[in-house]
Amino acid sequence: MAKTPANHGKQWKPAEVKQLKQLAKGNTPTGLIAHKMGRTEDSIRSKASETDVSLKPTNQSPYNRRKP
Repeated sequence: MAKTPANHGKQWKPAEVKQLKQLAKGNTPTGLIAHKMGRTEDSIRSKASETDVSLKPTNQSPYNRRKP
């Protein structure tokens, strides 16, 4: 069974929300954000949704276009 993250069940601090925004802006994968912040991936997704932070990578080309 997996270990419980260090911040499991704790309230989010404003500094943590700021860190989440910075990591998401830098295209950091959700799993890595969760590991760095000591939270679960579900809690990261939930807080991102609450604070209108996009976790989608920004470096993908639109409409799945690939260069020939």
